[in-house]
Amino acid sequence: MKLKKVAILTAGGIAPCLSSAVGGLIERYSEIAPDIEILCYLDGYKGLLLGNSIAIEPAMRRDAAQLHELGGTPIGSSRVKLSNIADCLKRGLVKDNENPLKVAADQLVRDGVQVLHTVGGDDTNTAAADLARYLGENGYSLTVIGLPKTVDNDVFPVKQSLGAWTAAIQSARFFENIAAEHSANPRMLIVHEVMGRNCGWLTAATADIYRKGLLGKNARNPLNTTQFTARRDVHAVYVPELQINFEAEAERLRRTMDEIGNVNIFVSEGAGVDSIVQEIEQNKGHVPRDAFGHVKLDNVNAGKWFADKLAPLIGAEKKLVQKSGYFARSAPACTSDLALIKSCVDYAVECALRGESGVVGHDTEHGGRLRAIEFPRIKGGRPFDIYQQWFIELTAQIGHPPSKPAAVIDEWKITPDSPR
Repeated sequence: MKLKKVAILTAGGIAPCLSSAVGGLIERYSEIAPDIEILCYLDGYKGLLLGNSIAIEPAMRRDAAQLHELGGTPIGSSRVKLSNIADCLKRGLVKDNENPLKVAADQLVRDGVQVLHTVGGDDTNTAAADLARYLGENGYSLTVIGLPKTVDNDVFPVKQSLGAWTAAIQSARFFENIAAEHSANPRMLIVHEVMGRNCGWLTAATADIYRKGLLGKNARNPLNTTQFTARRDVHAVYVPELQINFEAEAERLRRTMDEIGNVNIFVSEGAGVDSIVQEIEQNKGHVPRDAFGHVKLDNVNAGKWFADKLAPLIGAEKKLVQKSGYFARSAPACTSDLALIKSCVDYAVECALRGESGVVGHDTEHGGRLRAIEFPRIKGGRPFDIYQQWFIELTAQIGHPPSKPAAVIDEWKITPDSPR
Protein backbone atom coordinates (compact mmCIF):
# COMPACT_ATOMS: atom_id res chain seq x y z
CA MET A 1 0.00 0.00 0.00
CA LYS A 2 1.35 3.41 -0.98
CA LEU A 3 2.31 5.60 1.97
CA LYS A 4 0.09 8.69 2.05
CA LYS A 5 0.15 10.10 5.59
CA VAL A 6 2.52 10.06 8.54
CA ALA A 7 2.23 11.55 12.01
CA ILE A 8 4.80 12.83 14.51
CA LEU A 9 4.59 13.30 18.26
CA THR A 10 7.10 14.17 20.98
CA ALA A 11 6.62 12.85 24.51
CA GLY A 12 8.17 12.80 27.96
CA GLY A 13 10.56 15.41 29.31
CA ILE A 14 12.17 17.77 26.82
CA ALA A 15 15.71 17.27 25.51
CA PRO A 16 18.01 19.16 23.12
CA CYS A 17 16.90 17.15 20.12
CA LEU A 18 13.12 17.34 19.91
CA SER A 19 12.77 20.43 17.74
CA SER A 20 15.56 19.25 15.45
CA ALA A 21 14.06 15.76 15.13
CA VAL A 22 10.66 17.19 14.20
CA GLY A 23 12.27 19.57 11.73
CA GLY A 24 14.46 16.82 10.32
CA LEU A 25 11.54 14.48 9.71
CA ILE A 26 9.60 17.22 7.93
CA GLU A 27 12.66 18.11 5.84
CA ARG A 28 13.42 14.53 4.85
CA TYR A 29 9.88 13.68 3.81
CA SER A 30 9.72 16.94 1.84
CA GLU A 31 12.98 16.04 0.07
CA ILE A 32 12.25 12.49 -1.00
CA ALA A 33 8.47 12.07 -0.73
CA PRO A 34 6.84 15.52 -0.84
CA ASP A 35 3.41 14.08 -1.62
CA ILE A 36 3.19 12.35 1.75
CA GLU A 37 1.00 14.30 4.19
CA ILE A 38 2.45 15.07 7.62
CA LEU A 39 0.40 15.48 10.78
CA CYS A 40 1.73 16.49 14.21
CA TYR A 41 -0.13 15.57 17.39
CA LEU A 42 0.09 18.32 19.99
CA ASP A 43 1.37 17.60 23.49
CA GLY A 44 2.40 14.02 22.83
CA TYR A 45 0.08 11.12 23.56
CA LYS A 46 -2.32 13.55 25.22
CA GLY A 47 -2.93 15.17 21.85
CA LEU A 48 -3.34 11.78 20.20
CA LEU A 49 -5.98 10.74 22.74
CA LEU A 50 -7.85 14.03 22.43
CA GLY A 51 -7.49 14.28 18.66
CA ASN A 52 -5.54 17.55 18.81
CA SER A 53 -3.22 17.91 15.82
CA ILE A 54 -1.96 20.23 13.12
CA ALA A 55 -1.30 19.53 9.46
CA ILE A 56 2.13 20.56 8.16
CA GLU A 57 1.43 23.08 5.44
CA PRO A 58 3.79 24.03 2.56
CA ALA A 59 5.09 27.12 4.38
CA MET A 60 5.93 24.99 7.41
CA ARG A 61 7.82 22.54 5.22
CA ARG A 62 9.77 25.39 3.65
CA ASP A 63 10.86 26.78 7.00
CA ALA A 64 11.36 23.47 8.84
CA ALA A 65 15.15 23.94 8.93
CA GLN A 66 14.67 26.76 11.45
CA LEU A 67 13.62 24.16 14.03
CA HIS A 68 17.25 22.99 14.30
CA GLU A 69 18.02 26.26 16.07
CA LEU A 70 15.36 25.83 18.78
CA GLY A 71 15.28 24.10 22.14
CA GLY A 72 12.19 22.39 23.53
CA THR A 73 9.61 21.00 21.15
CA PRO A 74 7.43 23.00 18.74
CA ILE A 75 4.54 20.58 19.10
CA GLY A 76 4.46 20.15 22.88
CA SER A 77 4.95 17.12 25.09
CA SER A 78 3.36 15.25 28.00
CA ARG A 79 3.89 12.19 30.16
CA VAL A 80 1.08 9.76 29.36
CA LYS A 81 1.16 5.99 29.80
CA LEU A 82 -1.43 4.54 27.45
CA SER A 83 -1.71 1.33 29.46
CA ASN A 84 -2.41 3.25 32.69
CA ILE A 85 -6.18 3.53 32.31
CA ALA A 86 -6.79 5.01 35.76
CA ASP A 87 -4.34 7.87 35.18
CA CYS A 88 -5.73 8.64 31.71
CA LEU A 89 -9.26 8.69 33.14
CA LYS A 90 -8.24 10.91 36.05
CA ARG A 91 -6.67 13.42 33.66
CA GLY A 92 -9.72 13.52 31.42
CA LEU A 93 -7.96 11.95 28.46
CA VAL A 94 -10.50 9.12 28.13
CA LYS A 95 -14.03 8.47 29.31
CA ASP A 96 -15.38 5.76 31.59
CA ASN A 97 -14.96 2.24 30.18
CA GLU A 98 -12.62 3.44 27.42
CA ASN A 99 -9.27 1.77 26.75
CA PRO A 100 -6.65 4.46 25.99
CA LEU A 101 -4.90 2.14 23.55
CA LYS A 102 -8.13 1.71 21.58
CA VAL A 103 -8.87 5.46 21.73
CA ALA A 104 -5.40 6.19 20.34
CA ALA A 105 -5.71 3.51 17.66
CA ASP A 106 -9.13 4.72 16.57
CA GLN A 107 -7.85 8.31 16.34
CA LEU A 108 -4.97 7.20 14.11
CA VAL A 109 -7.42 5.36 11.88
CA ARG A 110 -9.75 8.37 11.67
CA ASP A 111 -6.83 10.56 10.74
CA GLY A 112 -5.68 8.10 8.08
CA VAL A 113 -2.22 7.78 9.62
CA GLN A 114 -0.11 4.90 8.31
CA VAL A 115 3.17 5.69 10.07
CA LEU A 116 3.58 7.17 13.56
CA HIS A 117 6.94 8.69 14.53
CA THR A 118 7.44 8.97 18.30
CA VAL A 119 10.35 10.99 19.67
CA GLY A 120 11.00 10.21 23.33
CA GLY A 121 12.81 8.16 25.93
CA ASP A 122 12.26 4.61 27.07
CA ASP A 123 8.82 5.41 28.54
CA THR A 124 7.69 7.05 25.30
CA ASN A 125 8.91 4.18 23.19
CA THR A 126 7.56 1.59 25.61
CA ALA A 127 4.17 3.29 25.15
CA ALA A 128 4.74 3.15 21.41
CA ALA A 129 5.49 -0.56 21.75
CA ASP A 130 2.23 -1.06 23.67
CA LEU A 131 0.38 0.79 20.93
CA ALA A 132 2.06 -1.16 18.13
CA ARG A 133 1.27 -4.44 19.86
CA TYR A 134 -2.37 -3.45 20.38
CA LEU A 135 -2.71 -2.37 16.77
CA GLY A 136 -1.25 -5.64 15.54
CA GLU A 137 -3.50 -7.74 17.78
CA ASN A 138 -6.60 -5.88 16.59
CA GLY A 139 -5.99 -5.82 12.88
CA TYR A 140 -4.81 -2.23 12.51
CA SER A 141 -2.14 -1.61 9.89
CA LEU A 142 0.30 0.94 11.26
CA THR A 143 4.08 1.32 11.33
CA VAL A 144 5.47 2.83 14.55
CA ILE A 145 9.01 4.25 14.48
CA GLY A 146 10.63 5.65 17.60
CA LEU A 147 13.60 7.99 18.00
CA PRO A 148 15.52 7.66 21.31
CA LYS A 149 15.50 10.92 23.26
CA THR A 150 16.94 11.25 26.74
CA VAL A 151 19.63 13.40 28.33
CA ASP A 152 20.38 10.49 30.68
CA ASN A 153 21.77 8.40 27.78
CA ASP A 154 20.42 5.27 29.44
CA VAL A 155 18.20 3.60 26.82
CA PHE A 156 19.17 -0.02 26.30
CA PRO A 157 20.51 -1.10 23.77
CA VAL A 158 20.97 2.35 22.14
CA LYS A 159 24.64 3.43 22.08
CA GLN A 160 23.95 7.18 22.15
CA SER A 161 20.62 8.86 22.81
CA LEU A 162 19.67 12.02 20.96
CA GLY A 163 20.32 15.18 22.96
CA ALA A 164 22.66 13.72 25.60
CA TRP A 165 25.85 15.28 24.20
CA THR A 166 24.23 18.71 24.17
CA ALA A 167 22.96 18.31 27.73
CA ALA A 168 26.47 17.52 28.96
CA ILE A 169 27.94 20.55 27.19
CA GLN A 170 25.22 22.84 28.53
CA SER A 171 25.51 21.49 32.09
CA ALA A 172 29.24 22.19 31.97
CA ARG A 173 28.55 25.70 30.69
CA PHE A 174 26.08 26.23 33.53
CA PHE A 175 28.71 25.36 36.12
CA GLU A 176 31.28 27.69 34.59
CA ASN A 177 29.37 30.57 36.19
CA ILE A 178 28.27 28.75 39.34
CA ALA A 179 31.87 27.84 40.19
CA ALA A 180 32.69 31.50 40.81
CA GLU A 181 30.28 31.51 43.77
CA HIS A 182 33.04 29.93 45.86
CA SER A 183 34.47 33.42 46.26
CA ALA A 184 31.29 34.73 47.93
CA ASN A 185 31.99 32.97 51.23
CA PRO A 186 34.89 31.19 52.96
CA ARG A 187 34.69 27.39 53.16
CA MET A 188 31.93 27.08 50.59
CA LEU A 189 30.49 23.69 49.58
CA ILE A 190 28.94 23.82 46.08
CA VAL A 191 26.89 20.85 44.93
CA HIS A 192 26.07 20.70 41.23
CA GLU A 193 23.08 18.38 40.78
CA VAL A 194 22.96 16.98 37.24
CA MET A 195 20.08 15.09 35.64
CA GLY A 196 20.25 11.30 35.55
CA ARG A 197 17.65 9.08 37.21
CA ASN A 198 19.42 5.73 37.14
CA CYS A 199 22.49 6.42 35.04
CA GLY A 200 25.53 8.53 35.88
CA TRP A 201 26.67 9.15 32.29
CA LEU A 202 25.46 12.76 32.09
CA THR A 203 27.02 13.70 35.43
CA ALA A 204 30.34 12.11 34.47
CA ALA A 205 30.36 13.59 30.97
CA THR A 206 29.48 17.02 32.35
CA ALA A 207 32.36 16.90 34.84
CA ASP A 208 34.78 15.74 32.14
CA ILE A 209 33.76 18.47 29.67
CA TYR A 210 33.83 21.14 32.37
CA ARG A 211 37.31 20.18 33.59
CA LYS A 212 38.76 20.05 30.09
CA GLY A 213 37.34 23.49 29.40
CA LEU A 214 38.68 24.87 32.66
CA LEU A 215 42.17 23.51 32.17
CA GLY A 216 42.15 24.30 28.45
CA LYS A 217 41.51 27.95 29.14
CA ASN A 218 44.59 27.99 31.40
CA ALA A 219 42.70 30.46 33.57
CA ARG A 220 45.03 32.65 35.60
CA ASN A 221 44.38 35.18 38.31
CA PRO A 222 47.38 37.52 38.75
CA LEU A 223 46.39 38.01 42.40
CA ASN A 224 46.46 34.29 43.26
CA THR A 225 47.67 32.09 40.44
CA THR A 226 48.27 29.05 42.63
CA GLN A 227 44.70 28.33 43.75
CA PHE A 228 42.61 30.10 41.12
CA THR A 229 42.03 26.99 39.00
CA ALA A 230 41.96 24.59 41.94
CA ARG A 231 39.05 26.44 43.51
CA ARG A 232 37.05 26.08 40.30
CA ASP A 233 37.93 22.44 39.77
CA VAL A 234 35.70 19.39 40.32
CA HIS A 235 36.58 17.72 43.60
CA ALA A 236 34.14 14.79 43.56
CA VAL A 237 31.80 13.05 41.12
CA TYR A 238 29.05 10.87 42.61
CA VAL A 239 27.10 8.57 40.30
CA PRO A 240 24.89 5.61 41.23
CA GLU A 241 27.31 3.12 39.69
CA LEU A 242 30.33 4.17 41.73
CA GLN A 243 31.08 2.67 45.12
CA ILE A 244 31.79 5.41 47.64
CA ASN A 245 33.33 5.14 51.08
CA PHE A 246 31.91 8.30 52.63
CA GLU A 247 34.13 8.19 55.69
CA ALA A 248 37.20 8.29 53.46
CA GLU A 249 35.56 10.82 51.16
CA ALA A 250 34.74 13.13 54.06
CA GLU A 251 38.37 13.03 55.20
CA ARG A 252 39.63 13.69 51.67
CA LEU A 253 37.22 16.56 51.05
CA ARG A 254 37.95 18.03 54.48
CA ARG A 255 41.62 18.20 53.45
CA THR A 256 40.61 19.89 50.20
CA MET A 257 38.48 22.39 52.08
CA ASP A 258 41.32 23.16 54.49
CA GLU A 259 43.83 23.53 51.67
CA ILE A 260 41.98 25.67 49.11
CA GLY A 261 38.93 26.94 51.01
CA ASN A 262 36.07 25.36 49.04
CA VAL A 263 34.74 22.08 47.61
CA ASN A 264 32.82 21.48 44.36
CA ILE A 265 30.83 18.25 43.96
CA PHE A 266 28.96 16.91 40.92
CA VAL A 267 26.14 14.48 41.80
CA SER A 268 23.55 12.63 39.75
CA GLU A 269 19.99 13.55 40.69
CA GLY A 270 19.14 9.87 40.99
CA ALA A 271 22.02 9.03 43.33
CA GLY A 272 20.75 7.81 46.68
CA VAL A 273 17.07 8.11 45.75
CA ASP A 274 16.02 4.94 47.57
CA SER A 275 17.54 6.14 50.84
CA ILE A 276 16.13 9.64 50.45
CA VAL A 277 12.62 8.35 49.71
CA GLN A 278 12.83 5.98 52.66
CA GLU A 279 13.87 8.85 54.90
CA ILE A 280 11.00 11.05 53.69
CA GLU A 281 8.42 8.30 54.10
CA GLN A 282 9.72 7.37 57.56
CA ASN A 283 9.01 10.97 58.50
CA LYS A 284 5.49 10.46 57.14
CA GLY A 285 6.15 12.62 54.11
CA HIS A 286 4.69 11.96 50.65
CA VAL A 287 6.84 11.33 47.58
CA PRO A 288 4.90 12.02 44.33
CA ARG A 289 5.25 9.63 41.40
CA ASP A 290 4.39 10.05 37.74
CA ALA A 291 2.11 7.91 35.56
CA PHE A 292 4.95 5.46 34.98
CA GLY A 293 5.55 4.99 38.71
CA HIS A 294 8.81 6.96 38.72
CA VAL A 295 9.60 9.11 41.74
CA LYS A 296 9.37 12.79 40.78
CA LEU A 297 12.99 13.73 41.36
CA ASP A 298 12.23 17.43 41.85
CA ASN A 299 10.62 16.44 45.12
CA VAL A 300 13.61 14.37 46.23
CA ASN A 301 16.42 16.94 45.93
CA ALA A 302 19.41 14.62 45.98
CA GLY A 303 21.80 17.54 45.76
CA LYS A 304 20.42 19.12 48.94
CA TRP A 305 20.51 15.78 50.71
CA PHE A 306 24.18 15.25 49.83
CA ALA A 307 24.99 18.83 50.83
CA ASP A 308 23.25 18.47 54.20
CA LYS A 309 25.12 15.22 54.91
CA LEU A 310 28.56 16.37 53.80
CA ALA A 311 28.65 19.99 54.99
CA PRO A 312 29.21 19.27 58.70
CA LEU A 313 31.69 16.49 57.93
CA ILE A 314 33.98 18.73 55.90
CA GLY A 315 33.54 21.89 57.94
CA ALA A 316 31.66 23.92 55.35
CA GLU A 317 30.49 27.33 56.56
CA LYS A 318 28.04 27.68 53.68
CA LYS A 319 26.52 25.29 51.19
CA LEU A 320 25.06 26.02 47.77
CA VAL A 321 23.07 23.55 45.66
CA GLN A 322 22.51 24.34 42.00
CA LYS A 323 20.65 22.24 39.42
CA SER A 324 21.57 22.48 35.75
CA GLY A 325 18.83 20.16 34.51
CA TYR A 326 16.28 22.55 33.04
CA PHE A 327 18.99 24.84 31.68
CA ALA A 328 20.68 21.93 29.91
CA ARG A 329 17.70 20.06 28.54
CA SER A 330 16.10 23.19 27.07
CA ALA A 331 19.00 24.03 24.75
CA PRO A 332 19.06 23.57 20.97
CA ALA A 333 21.10 20.62 19.74
CA CYS A 334 24.87 20.97 19.43
CA THR A 335 26.81 20.10 16.26
CA SER A 336 27.44 16.49 17.30
CA ASP A 337 23.80 15.93 18.17
CA LEU A 338 22.64 17.56 14.94
CA ALA A 339 24.72 15.04 12.99
CA LEU A 340 23.35 12.14 15.04
CA ILE A 341 19.78 13.39 14.67
CA LYS A 342 20.21 13.77 10.91
CA SER A 343 21.42 10.20 10.46
CA CYS A 344 18.67 8.76 12.68
CA VAL A 345 15.92 10.84 11.10
CA ASP A 346 16.96 9.89 7.57
CA TYR A 347 17.00 6.22 8.52
CA ALA A 348 13.61 6.56 10.24
CA VAL A 349 12.09 7.83 7.00
CA GLU A 350 13.65 4.90 5.13
CA CYS A 351 12.01 2.57 7.66
CA ALA A 352 8.69 4.33 7.16
CA LEU A 353 8.81 3.89 3.41
CA ARG A 354 9.43 0.16 3.75
CA GLY A 355 7.01 -0.34 6.67
CA GLU A 356 9.56 -1.35 9.31
CA SER A 357 8.73 -0.60 12.96
CA GLY A 358 11.23 -0.13 15.78
CA VAL A 359 13.37 2.44 17.58
CA VAL A 360 16.07 3.90 15.36
CA GLY A 361 19.49 3.98 16.98
CA HIS A 362 22.96 2.46 16.98
CA ASP A 363 22.40 -1.04 18.37
CA THR A 364 25.10 -2.08 20.84
CA GLU A 365 24.21 -5.75 20.31
CA HIS A 366 24.60 -5.47 16.54
CA GLY A 367 28.07 -3.98 16.38
CA GLY A 368 26.81 -0.44 16.93
CA ARG A 369 24.99 -0.54 13.59
CA LEU A 370 22.22 1.98 12.90
CA ARG A 371 18.98 0.03 12.65
CA ALA A 372 15.36 -0.17 13.75
CA ILE A 373 15.73 -1.82 17.15
CA GLU A 374 12.87 -4.13 18.06
CA PHE A 375 10.49 -2.55 20.59
CA PRO A 376 10.60 -5.44 23.11
CA ARG A 377 14.35 -4.87 23.49
CA ILE A 378 13.96 -1.20 24.46
CA LYS A 379 14.17 -0.40 28.15
CA GLY A 380 15.57 2.32 30.39
CA GLY A 381 18.00 2.27 33.27
CA ARG A 382 21.09 1.19 31.35
CA PRO A 383 23.95 1.73 33.82
CA PHE A 384 26.91 3.94 33.02
CA ASP A 385 30.12 1.96 32.44
CA ILE A 386 32.53 3.35 35.05
CA TYR A 387 35.40 1.37 33.54
CA GLN A 388 35.69 3.49 30.43
CA GLN A 389 39.20 4.94 30.22
CA TRP A 390 38.08 8.56 30.17
CA PHE A 391 36.13 8.15 33.41
CA ILE A 392 38.94 6.25 35.12
CA GLU A 393 41.27 9.11 34.23
CA LEU A 394 38.77 11.71 35.42
CA THR A 395 38.22 10.13 38.83
CA ALA A 396 41.93 9.49 39.28
CA GLN A 397 42.70 13.14 38.59
CA ILE A 398 40.24 14.36 41.21
CA GLY A 399 41.29 11.82 43.82
CA HIS A 400 38.78 8.97 44.02
CA PRO A 401 39.41 6.30 41.33
CA PRO A 402 36.56 3.82 40.84
CA SER A 403 36.86 0.40 42.42
CA LYS A 404 33.75 -1.63 41.70
CA PRO A 405 30.00 -1.17 41.22
CA ALA A 406 28.23 -1.44 44.55
CA ALA A 407 24.86 -2.87 45.52
CA VAL A 408 25.10 -0.77 48.67
CA ILE A 409 27.16 2.40 49.05
CA ASP A 410 29.05 2.53 52.34
CA GLU A 411 28.12 4.47 55.44
CA TRP A 412 24.72 5.85 54.43
CA LYS A 413 23.41 2.61 52.93
CA ILE A 414 22.49 4.20 49.62
CA THR A 415 20.99 1.60 47.29
CA PRO A 416 21.18 2.48 43.56
CA ASP A 417 17.84 2.58 41.77
CA SER A 418 18.65 0.00 39.10
CA PRO A 419 20.17 -3.47 39.52
CA ARG A 420 23.85 -3.74 38.70
